[in-house]
Amino acid sequence: MWLRLRQIALVANKLQPIVEDFHEVLGLNVCFRDPGVGHYGLENALFPVGNQFLEVVAPTRENTAGGRYLERRGGDGGYMVITQCDEQAPRRARIEALGVRLVSDFVKAGEFKNMQMHPKDTGGSFFEIDEQLGHGAHDPDGPWDPAGGEGWKAHQNLAIVSAITAAEMQCDDPAAVAARWSDIAEIPLTTGPAGAPTLALENATVRFVPNTDGRPEGLGGIDLKVADRARLLASAKARGAYRSDNQVYVCGLRVNLV
Repeated sequence: MWLRLRQIALVANKLQPIVEDFHEVLGLNVCFRDPGVGHYGLENALFPVGNQFLEVVAPTRENTAGGRYLERRGGDGGYMVITQCDEQAPRRARIEALGVRLVSDFVKAGEFKNMQMHPKDTGGSFFEIDEQLGHGAHDPDGPWDPAGGEGWKAHQNLAIVSAITAAEMQCDDPAAVAARWSDIAEIPLTTGPAGAPTLALENATVRFVPNTDGRPEGLGGIDLKVADRARLLASAKARGAYRSDNQVYVCGLRVNLV
C-alpha cells in the first residue's frame, strides 16, 4: 500500500489576499473553487503545485469550523494534511482498530472516497486519507476530486515552484504525535533534520517539531521545491513575505524553499 501527500489545506481570515500572495510570490494559479464548501460557511481556492495542491479556505459567516480554528491558532495558518491512498478499506480498518473518530466520511460512487480524522484523536492537525477512483486514479498526475477532477493541469505552472516535499507539524509533544501518525499510516518513523521524528510518505515527508513560534499545536510549515529562487524572493520582498533566502511566510505558514 502507498500513501502520497496530495494536498495541504490552509485557513485564512480573508481569501483574496492569499490568492494574490500565492500567485505573486509562488507563481501559483487557481485551478478550482468548490461551491460545495459554501454549505459550511466557507469559500475556497485550490492551486496546483506540480501534481499536488494547496487549498485555502476562508469563512464567509460567523461560527464556522474554519473560523473557530482561526481563533484557536491565532490567525491564518495550516489546517489539514490530505493524503491519497491506493486502497482505503484497510486504512479504514486500521483507524477503527485504533479508535480514531472521523469528522468527515463520504463516498462519491465511482469517483472518490473521503476519510478525515478528528484532530483530537490524531494530534497535530487534521489528517485525511482519501482514495481517488476511476480512470487514471493512481497516476501521480491523475485526477483529484477536491480540485475539480481532471482539469487542474491546465492551470499548472512549474516555473517558480514544482512540488510540496514536506509538511512540518509543530506539536506540544512531537514524539507522541509522530508515533500516533505512524500507527495510523502504518509507516515506521525515521529521523529527519535536527533529529525530528519524520514520517516518509511516497512523495514527501511529514516532520514533527516542537512549538517555537508561540502559536498552538498545528501545521506550521511546508517545504516547496523551487525552480526560480531569485524570482520568488524578489516577489516575496515586494509583498512583505520575505523571511530569509530559504524561507517566506504566506498565510501564516512558514514556506521553506528547497
